[in-house]
Amino acid sequence: MRILRWIVGLAVLAALAGWGLSAPRPLPDDALAGLDGDVTRGKAVFDAGGCASCHSAEGAEGAARLVLSGGRAFASPFGTFYAPNISSDPERGIGGWGAQDLANAMMRGVSPDGAHYYPAFPYTSYIRANLQDVVDLHAYLATLPADATPSLAHDVGFPFNIRRSLGVWKWLYLRDDWIVAAELTGEEARGRYLAEALGHCGECHSPRGALGGLVKARWLAGAPNPSGRGTIPNITPGALDWSVADIAAYLETGFTPDYDSAGGHMAEVVANFAQLTDADRQAVAAYLKRVAPVE
Repeated sequence: MRILRWIVGLAVLAALAGWGLSAPRPLPDDALAGLDGDVTRGKAVFDAGGCASCHSAEGAEGAARLVLSGGRAFASPFGTFYAPNISSDPERGIGGWGAQDLANAMMRGVSPDGAHYYPAFPYTSYIRANLQDVVDLHAYLATLPADATPSLAHDVGFPFNIRRSLGVWKWLYLRDDWIVAAELTGEEARGRYLAEALGHCGECHSPRGALGGLVKARWLAGAPNPSGRGTIPNITPGALDWSVADIAAYLETGFTPDYDSAGGHMAEVVANFAQLTDADRQAVAAYLKRVAPVE
């Protein structure tokens, strides 16, 4: 009986430790104190972050890309995830969110009601974002059209549908340190911020381990397409021999030095980066030249 009591006691302690470890960890309540949003700057954050690429309707163009009704499907080995409605609708979208709610979602993967978001939402990259940029983005999102389309439920089976377990996943993978930690010029550091934080380039261009975490030792070295169709290319200097000017031009026009053109989701990325300044595209190109080469 004594051994049984010990076993039960240890099991209870392990359960309590796991419950504590898996708890959502939002930002401090005063994290945004003194910050005011700027709509113009928020537009640039919106474009760099690729919000329309996931949250507008499939095939949307022009003004329709600003209707963030959600619904796009993203297949993965863990199930199919659907981008939610993040329009300004107060019921179906995020029109009722404050800037703190948006910051917790983007940088901690935590919903306003304290639930974990799945990392199909790239908070593992957005965690590196500047809080002022998040506040500016919140101000811009509030200016966009409201849409009452309900968000779709994710198609995720057991055990991945246990959201509380994502707290342990975050403990393993949610980090705010830079991947390219070398000493950089101001331009390269700006490019790192755009690529590693807002642009979340590594979320597609880096391989993932068995639990879905990014393999940072092979940063930007290419990965299988989660849809199962083809691969996402290696864009480190070990495989991509384009010049800084070539990369910057591609991010603006979608045309490669060989006059091929961007396709698939990359065409959406180009549509976003084309809205940024020449200096920002040049900065991303300069950063990519500082990434560790992977053959």
